[in-house]
Amino acid sequence: MIAENIADIRRRVADRCRALGRDPGGVRIVAVSKTFPVSSIREALGAGLLDIGENYVQELLAKRRELAGEPVRWHMVGHLQSNKVRQLVPWISLVHSVDSLHLAEEIDRRSASAGTVTEVLIEVNTSGEDSKFGVEPERVCERVGEMGGLRHVRIAGLMTIGPFLPDPEDSRPMFRRLRDLREELRRMRQDNLDPVHLSMGMTGDFEVALEEGATVLRIGTAIFGERHVHGRTAAA
Repeated sequence: MIAENIADIRRRVADRCRALGRDPGGVRIVAVSKTFPVSSIREALGAGLLDIGENYVQELLAKRRELAGEPVRWHMVGHLQSNKVRQLVPWISLVHSVDSLHLAEEIDRRSASAGTVTEVLIEVNTSGEDSKFGVEPERVCERVGEMGGLRHVRIAGLMTIGPFLPDPEDSRPMFRRLRDLREELRRMRQDNLDPVHLSMGMTGDFEVALEEGATVLRIGTAIFGERHVHGRTAAA
């Protein structure tokens, strides 16, 4: 079923991109495997989907050990504490959730020690919800400017999490705000800034996100099925 689900997501992405005049090849699908076993990830890899996202560092590390030797591009999509950075550098493909100068500085320090440059996205709290992490939209350019001296961090774009609402259309203003912020960043001159990506859109709203310019989709439920946590179905 996972391979069939991936094929369906790819078809829907391709159809929506063609309708928008976009190249489907410019959209990266990240399979978010939080709480799912390694066997499920292997099925996704077998279907040719190599970008795998995790929300928690310890779960990511455990799965990486089990999948040693597999061609996985690992994504850290959940909140990241600075004391966990050393466990991810230098092999993490993309950190989606940088929300402070302190965290960016720690990634830079660890990346410098490893002789690498780590790609990151700035997480933006476009919905204004107190329960969510992220930089306030009006402070994004300021925060990015503060990171200008970091030579081992590449700011590759922005990330946001839309509100969990029944109608995907209700997420559109947040996605549009993120797109507008990326345009503001593109006008900045900063050596470590190349704002290509908009990581936005999940199972329930990814087609709306595509319409607003998403380049990275974080898909869990539509690929792996419903999550069940402590006897209940969890939001994807």
